[in-house]
Amino acid sequence: MPELPEVEAARRAIEEHCIGKRIIKAVIANDPKVIDRVSPSDFEAALVGKTLVSALRKGKNLWLRLDSPPFPSFQFGMAGAIYIKGVAVTKYKRSAIKDDEEWPSKYSKLFVELDDGLELSFTDKRRFAKVRLLKDPASEPPISELGPDALLEPMTVDELYLLLSKKKTPIKTLLLDQSFISGIGNWVADEVLYQARIHPLHPASSLSKESCATLLNCINEVIEKAIDVGADSSQFPNNWIFHSREKKPGKAFVDGKKIDFITAGGRTTAYVPELQKLSGNQSVKAGGKPKGQSLKRKKAGDDDADEEGSKNEPANEENEIVEKPKSKREVKPRGHSKKPAAKAKSEAIDEDDNGEDDGSEANEDEENDRKPKSRRELKPRGHSKNPLAKVKSKASPNDNDDDSDGDYDEDGGNGQASEDEEIAKKPKPKRELKPRGRSQKLPAKTMSKASDNESEDQSDGDEEDGAADDHNVGQQSKLGRKTGRQSKSKTASKKVANHNSRKPRKKAK
Repeated sequence: MPELPEVEAARRAIEEHCIGKRIIKAVIANDPKVIDRVSPSDFEAALVGKTLVSALRKGKNLWLRLDSPPFPSFQFGMAGAIYIKGVAVTKYKRSAIKDDEEWPSKYSKLFVELDDGLELSFTDKRRFAKVRLLKDPASEPPISELGPDALLEPMTVDELYLLLSKKKTPIKTLLLDQSFISGIGNWVADEVLYQARIHPLHPASSLSKESCATLLNCINEVIEKAIDVGADSSQFPNNWIFHSREKKPGKAFVDGKKIDFITAGGRTTAYVPELQKLSGNQSVKAGGKPKGQSLKRKKAGDDDADEEGSKNEPANEENEIVEKPKSKREVKPRGHSKKPAAKAKSEAIDEDDNGEDDGSEANEDEENDRKPKSRRELKPRGHSKNPLAKVKSKASPNDNDDDSDGDYDEDGGNGQASEDEEIAKKPKPKRELKPRGRSQKLPAKTMSKASDNESEDQSDGDEEDGAADDHNVGQQSKLGRKTGRQSKSKTASKKVANHNSRKPRKKAK
C-alpha cells in the first residue's frame, strides 16, 4: 500500500520530469467516488493551459502547484499510483500495471499530456483514492488536519516523550493516527517497532525517554532507506520484517526468529515475541488479540491467584450461597404453595403422630374446617349456589329418622347425620347469601318436591347421598327454568298463532 516512501518517490519523479512544462490535454474519469465534488469537464478546463510549478507532499497526500489556482490534489488510498510514460516510477503490489497494457490504463482517473509529449496518469484499481481540485490544499481538509510529517517535520526526543506521556493507547495505534504523525502506515509502523524492539501493544505513556529516542531514530532510518531505493521493496534490507509480513503464521521468520501476527489498531500486525516483549502488568492491560486464535486460555498472571483461591474454596462457596440474590419465585411464591396451607398440613400431621385420632368422621370435618378453602369452594358457580345449601338444610332433620340402617359412631349418633349437621352449621359465604341468576326465585312447590326426593334417596345409604343431591339439584334447576318460562311461552304461542293466521302478501310485479 502507498505510504510515505511510495508517495515521496512519486513526488520526486514528477519534480524531476514534469516541472516547468505546460498541460495541453487533460482527461478526467467520470467516477464520482474518486473524483471528489467536481465534474470531469470543470476539472479538465481548470488544468488545460496551466504550467506545473512544483509538486508537494504531506503525509500520504500529494498535490501539484500550477501557475494559478485551483490545484489538483491526490489522496492515494489503498492502491493509488502515479505513472509517467517512459519513466520508471515506483511499483508496489496493488498498483502495478504491466508494460503491455493499454495506455492510459482503464484504471486511470486523471490523465494529462504535457507540451513536450510526456504523459502522466494517476490510476486507482480499487477506487479508494480521492482526487480533488482545491484553491489551497495545504489549508483545506484533509491536508490541514494532518499531524507533522514524519520526514519533513521530524520531532525532537523531548517533544516525542512529552506527547507520548499523555497517551495511554498502544504505541502502534498512535503511530497509525495521521493526526498525531502523518505518513506512517501499517508496514512502516511494524518495521519501526521491530527495529526499536518495542511491542506493538505497549502503552505509549509507559515508554521511557531512552525508548522514545530509539523509536524516533528508527522512524527516520526506515523512511530514509525506503526512499533512497525509490520505495522499491525488493531493495529493502534483508533483515527487515517487511519481507515476511505476508507469509502465513508458522512459516514467517526473520533472522531465524518466529514472527507472530496479532491485531493492533484494527490492522494485522507482525512482530517477533522473542525480541518485542511486554512486562507482566502491561501484558495483562494490553490484552492483545492473537489473529486466528481464541482467547479462552487464562492469563499467566492469574495462575497464582487461582492456586490461593483453591484453598479457600469451601468457605467461598458458602459465602456465595448466602450472598446470592433470591429469585422472584423464592421471594413471592405463587399458587397453592402459600404458608397457611403448609401450617394446616403440619398441624394435621402433628395430631396424627400424637395418637389423638378418635376414628370419628366429626373430627375429620373439624380439621377440614380449619383448612383454607379453595376458590371453587368459596365461589360456587351457576344456579347450584343457594339451592344446594337449602336442600341440605331441610333434609338434615329427616336423616336421623330415615337412616336407621346406617353406621353409628361411638356417641350413638349416625355418622352421616353428624356430617350434614356440620355442613348446615358452617357459615355461608357472601355469594351464597346473595345468589345470582334465575335460581334466586324458585317456586316453593319445587323446593318441597326436591326436599322429599332428597329424604327418600338418602335412606338407601351414605354412598348414594352425594349422587342424589346432585341429581335433585339438576332437576331443581331444570324445573326452575321451565316454570320461569311458562308465562313467556303462553304469550309467545299467541303471537305465533296470530302470525300464522295472517295471509301472505303478494309480491309486486
